[in-house]
Amino acid sequence: MTTLGILHPGSMGAAVAAQAKRTGATVLWCPEGRSGASKKRARRYGLAAATDLSEMSQRCEVILSLCPPANAEEVAAAVAAESFSGVYVDGNAISPARMARISAIMLPTGAAVVDGSVIGSPPSESKTPRLYLSGPESALVAVAHLFEDTAVEPHLLAGGIGKASALKLAYSSYQKTSRALAAIAYALASDHGLQDELLDIATGRTTSYLAETAYIPKVAARAWRWAPEMREVADALDEASLPTELAEAAASVMERWVDSRDEPLELSEALAQLHKLPQD
Repeated sequence: MTTLGILHPGSMGAAVAAQAKRTGATVLWCPEGRSGASKKRARRYGLAAATDLSEMSQRCEVILSLCPPANAEEVAAAVAAESFSGVYVDGNAISPARMARISAIMLPTGAAVVDGSVIGSPPSESKTPRLYLSGPESALVAVAHLFEDTAVEPHLLAGGIGKASALKLAYSSYQKTSRALAAIAYALASDHGLQDELLDIATGRTTSYLAETAYIPKVAARAWRWAPEMREVADALDEASLPTELAEAAASVMERWVDSRDEPLELSEALAQLHKLPQD
């Protein structure tokens, strides 16, 4: 039986970690410094509380980091400070260069570092996200085994550290930018009283995000997480000598929604906030 540590149980992290319980793993989390919402999620999914990060590092064979991208290195450094020597999986939406820095942070501890990325919605009875993994083969197999026959589908990638991160950001660069562009297009049409006409055009193309106006408030509520991810996309594009302007522009758009963190907005409210500058 494997003991898995999750840092930290947000909506994705808690749901993914809970799937490992189905394969018999014990799942630990650290309540220290966490919000009431995190504690509620941990109770909902039946996660066991560790006293602190030191206990988690001692008890766990595998630690999975799923946190906001900007905190990924900080979380890795905290785990490294506890001399964790198991399998450290960074599943965050970060650039390959940042993933390489995290691997370097963990190197002195002797831990096996796995580059991971989750693509899809949190796992449930109806949703099955993919967990892409790259890094040392033996560590990949161990992590994949944790999610065998669960609502999380492991996919192993050849090529080592950085591959899973690159795939995530390649997908995000289209998926999340498209959502932001759809919001801008709908806001412009709405300003001119043409929203129905735009929808008529869009619904004739079943793959268009423009037809999914109900999703725009969800984008606004998630922008506090998505904007930093788009900054990471820009970093990854820059590393590859590709244009970064679209990813940076998408982040700037999303930053107009950062005060709506996880708030259920009406469509009209989400569109109105696009007219405001972040400092307004």
